[in-house]
Amino acid sequence: MRERITHEGDLFPISFFENELSDLPDRKGPLHWHPDFEIARAETGDLDYRVGQSHILLKAGDSLFVNRNLLHSVRQVAGELPDPMPVMAFSGTLIAPETSAIYQKYIAPIADCESLPFVVFRRQEDWCEEIRGLVDEIFTNLKQRQGCYEMVVQRDLSRLFESLFCRFEALPKTQSTGIQLRTQVRVQKMLAFIYAHYGEPITFADIAQAASVSRSEAARCFQEYMDCSPVNALIRYRLQTAHRLLHDTSLTVQEISLACGFRSTNYFTRQFRKTYGYTPGHARNLGK
Repeated sequence: MRERITHEGDLFPISFFENELSDLPDRKGPLHWHPDFEIARAETGDLDYRVGQSHILLKAGDSLFVNRNLLHSVRQVAGELPDPMPVMAFSGTLIAPETSAIYQKYIAPIADCESLPFVVFRRQEDWCEEIRGLVDEIFTNLKQRQGCYEMVVQRDLSRLFESLFCRFEALPKTQSTGIQLRTQVRVQKMLAFIYAHYGEPITFADIAQAASVSRSEAARCFQEYMDCSPVNALIRYRLQTAHRLLHDTSLTVQEISLACGFRSTNYFTRQFRKTYGYTPGHARNLGK
């Protein structure tokens, strides 16, 4: 049910990414989840961040905290150039061990709060000023890695969680129903199956079976969270993987087609052109 994040090391469980939108088709990231917290910031454009069933519009300077294990994705909706969008994913254990009093008292209440899927830090809101400064300093240190940057990052994340904890009751909550939570878990199970077996000849029934639901329930879950059918989600992921392989490998178009689960290169080419507006060969030339 989870995607794995490769941290810089188990002793410092945090990862930093930047400029990922420039490598993604249509400047759109796939729906995914992980057991880490995530903080992202819009730098120059407008970002549509989806967390669960909520859409959050981030303007330049706005930041977003995403709680762990939640389905989320991002898409740039305005701006001439790809937004650099710095983002970090980190474990709460970077601040304190899970068995410690600090983690249990200050981090667990936030991590385990089902009605707090995300927190938005708007650039124009006064109460966010301190957190904006902390996020900026964390990103700077993760990029430059000078001196005792790990201690600075740990200290700033601790202060950030202190601020969230002190404002916990006042933070806007989003109450999820039991049906919504169950739907998310089912989508996560089916997506995990797709991500693990996309290169194999899998069927609609196989996807539904991954969550032990009927095909009609599988269709409802995907329509609710992804606005498409399970089969379309499979094809979309296969095409996204193929797009990346065209950029990152020297495999032929036919080899990539087969590796991504397409048994016909002609069908793969048609679907690729329909989705991206150009052929796989043109996509490879764009990456050179």
